[in-house]
Amino acid sequence: MKGLGIASAGIAAATWFAASAVAQLDPIVIKGSKFFYKTNGTEFFIRGVAYQQDFSGNGSTTTTTGGTGYTDPLANATNCARDIPLLQGLQTNTIRVYAVDPTQDHSECMQMLTKAGIYVISDLSEPAVSINRDTPEWNEAIYDRYASVIDAFSNYTNTIGFFAGNEVSNAPNNTAASAFVKAAVRDMKAYIVSKNYRAMGVGYASDDDDTRIELADYFNCGTAAESIDFWGYNIYSWCGQSSYSASSYEARTQEFSSYNVPAFFAEYGCNKVEPRPFDEVGTLFGSDMTPVWSGGIVYMYFQEANDYGLVTIGSDNKATTLSDYDNLSTAMAKVSPSGVNSASYTPSNSPQACPTTSTWQAATNLPPSPNDAICQCMVQNLTCVAKSGLSEDSITTQFNYICDPAQGNNCGGILANGTTGVYGAFSGCSDSERLSYAFNQYYLNQTATNTQNTSPCEFSGTAQKVTPKLASSCKAVVSQAGSAGTGSITSTPTGGSSTGSGSSPGTTSTSKAAAIILSVPTFDFGILKLAAYVTSAMFVGAGMVLL
Repeated sequence: MKGLGIASAGIAAATWFAASAVAQLDPIVIKGSKFFYKTNGTEFFIRGVAYQQDFSGNGSTTTTTGGTGYTDPLANATNCARDIPLLQGLQTNTIRVYAVDPTQDHSECMQMLTKAGIYVISDLSEPAVSINRDTPEWNEAIYDRYASVIDAFSNYTNTIGFFAGNEVSNAPNNTAASAFVKAAVRDMKAYIVSKNYRAMGVGYASDDDDTRIELADYFNCGTAAESIDFWGYNIYSWCGQSSYSASSYEARTQEFSSYNVPAFFAEYGCNKVEPRPFDEVGTLFGSDMTPVWSGGIVYMYFQEANDYGLVTIGSDNKATTLSDYDNLSTAMAKVSPSGVNSASYTPSNSPQACPTTSTWQAATNLPPSPNDAICQCMVQNLTCVAKSGLSEDSITTQFNYICDPAQGNNCGGILANGTTGVYGAFSGCSDSERLSYAFNQYYLNQTATNTQNTSPCEFSGTAQKVTPKLASSCKAVVSQAGSAGTGSITSTPTGGSSTGSGSSPGTTSTSKAAAIILSVPTFDFGILKLAAYVTSAMFVGAGMVLL
């Protein structure tokens, strides 16, 4: 470990002040499988660094900081001023951040990054609000979180785009979760267009496992409206003194040679050999790989317990470079990737075919778009609803009871199955809205068939009877959903949001309860695992602008 030397500091500072006259960065656009500078058409290769404290590999938090559960790296101008010259010393032109707080002010850091010539790719999720591989759902709360991040960074020309998921599916037994991530890709691309924002891409970052080919094909297949704009690959197969062939880089390059959107390493930098020599940099930015890959992002800037850091931050908040930093700086200084110009480039690759292997679980039919107005219509039509302000534990307990098949078919309209591609019309509503729907179904079934149940809307004090007040604009929605809630809704009710940007009065948009694991007499899984079980039981047998 050693500090930033006087000479290095001087070079970095000179670079910093030389770049300070730049008012904004030329936006990066996509054509075919390549990134280009919008103005001059020069091909853009990502020289990236993962930039976020308290995150381990795969984008999971290692510590909890403050109320959000993470530290937003772009909301602290002092730290950005400290780190940006060091990032420039690595010839960095892109950083990846894993969780940002859209309620914070990012203008100072983003302006500093702009002056330094550094672009940003941000993940849309945060630890408490994301698509969980074990209990996947695509609902109002997650939609709102993802859209708010896009809102926060849409005005910065150095925003390249966003990841709608990071290693969500990482084994054959959880690939069904990819249907929910792909729905997020579809809806966030549509959101960017609906807001008339500058073209920004929405992609996915995958790990290097046995399902990598199926994952890459699945997110690339289908219509352009629902497929990814770029593909990120987290790969750690080049360790120490390896080679193009031995590291599997050659095999991966061949696999992606026909991909029709940009592909790049969203994380790389194996640390089985330390300090890391970063020999792979010359190959990644060399003639064997640049026709297919658009560069990569080294994991990671900050030294944490996982020992992947380039820089350590002391108790005095000063940065000290490590040997890995020097080695990466040396390797980056030696490469000069050459590409094509947009004007002379004619894309020839086509979208991949959707996977059909026996181990692939995700359906091509995707979950519906979360729509707050539709959810409000549903709640307006109910007689028995959940009380407001219920705790996560109460919601989870009631879901586990009422969605038990032994209690009847109460939850078909709110459940989602990424394997069968069967989704309830109200599966994207908030936890409280969905619980209200289930309560009401139980209430209707009991009042129709069980005259002995004198309190079918009790549920240990968590529910209450109300008088339905269905607006005329909601009648088509309720009719299309059907009495079982499994119909396809094509109407858009007037009034309210049509993009899941709010909640009905007395409801909550949190999705935390869905991740809780409970033990109950006959079940031992959280709400959405239960949902998948019940759905199976009930239904089995039944963008980025191109140049």
